Amino acid sequence: MKIDPKNTPTPQVHQYLLGAIAPRPIAFASTIDKEGRVNLSPYSFFNCFSANPPILIFSPARRVRGNTTKHTLHNAQDTGEVVINVVNYPIVEQMSLSSTEYDEGVNEFIKSGLTEVPSELVAPPRVKESPVSFECKVKEIIALGQEGGAGNLVICEVVMMHIAEHILDAEQRIDPFKMDHVARMGGNWYSRIIDEALFEIPKPIRTKGIGVDSLPQSVRESNILTGNNLGRLGNLETLPTEEEVSKHANASGLSAAQAVENRVEALHLLAQQQLETDTLLAMKTLMVADQHS
Repeated sequence: MKIDPKNTPTPQVHQYLLGAIAPRPIAFASTIDKEGRVNLSPYSFFNCFSANPPILIFSPARRVRGNTTKHTLHNAQDTGEVVINVVNYPIVEQMSLSSTEYDEGVNEFIKSGLTEVPSELVAPPRVKESPVSFECKVKEIIALGQEGGAGNLVICEVVMMHIAEHILDAEQRIDPFKMDHVARMGGNWYSRIIDEALFEIPKPIRTKGIGVDSLPQSVRESNILTGNNLGRLGNLETLPTEEEVSKHANASGLSAAQAVENRVEALHLLAQQQLETDTLLAMKTLMVADQHS
């Protein structure tokens, strides 16, 4: 299936983009207009783009129907200030309610039942219930087009952060298990970052991995190992030495796997389990299997 955006209706392009590029974080943006009236609205065209200076960018796109622009965009243009509040599961329904197309001047804090808290360096209030809020100054707004569906990049510099202490770990870092993040998917779908959804991958920037191409051919062509398994093995800095492999071949934990008829397959299955906790050990097991292939 091929989609040419220039020859496809915008609503359909929009649907494919949001369905494919997910999950997306949500910028729960609070602003005020020139009269001081508060507005609160969520945007999932959003992310962090710099740490020094700290820059967040979100995009209040022009409405596909009617090609009108949003109150948040007008307020950001008029006042140059915005607070971006992080959305987690305890407030996701209230966040969704705030996305209702209320008339100009209607305070979505009141409509959604959320609580305004004064900011320190900017005029818009922050959401008390949000676990993290970023007070921001608008550096620039870039219009990407004038037709319905065109985005408007609101480039914001963070001037103050507010972080709830209950989401921090013992080292004062944000704990993803305590955060209870939610993210936007396509259509009416959201995702919740629960414990079972979280996993760690060793960062390759800390080492210079040998790469999948440097693994033994029998490992690269394994019928058992997945692409993820190969990717983790390729993150090793060096392959085990022959001496290490020989010593490992006599380990008691390998005896059962080497005793079966299809020893290579059994050793690959064992190595796949070992990859969950010890990449080097798994590589040794695979190199023992290579001796039998």
